Amino acid sequence: MGPLDPRARMWSDALGMMARAERLHRQLFEPSQSHGSARWEPPVDVLETHEAVLVFAALPGVDPDRIEASIGDGVLFIAGERLLPAELRTAAIHRLELPQGRFERSIELPAGGYRDVAHAVVNGCLVIRLTKAS
Repeated sequence: MGPLDPRARMWSDALGMMARAERLHRQLFEPSQSHGSARWEPPVDVLETHEAVLVFAALPGVDPDRIEASIGDGVLFIAGERLLPAELRTAAIHRLELPQGRFERSIELPAGGYRDVAHAVVNGCLVIRLTKAS
């Protein structure tokens, strides 16, 4: 394979993407520098419609009663803790990829006022709906 061979270029591109994915994975699960006690930050999606802003935070295995959320100065703050199930504390762990321990995440919200806040846990995601003020 020569330097212009498409197979070599595809292989190089694939290796580059894998390296970027590994860096992103490490960054996602590094301790948060902004809040000294947090160990990880959940990934989030923020969507805006004409009526509301929707925030989805991926929190698989997190007890909804252990989630705190507040809004201040245009920022949504989410915090809580993901604990290993009791039966796994003495198990031989062959792979542990989901983060454990305290998490925190600050999400800057789109400008504007909100008149209603609703939340639910759906399919492992915390879903926060902020209804826009008219």
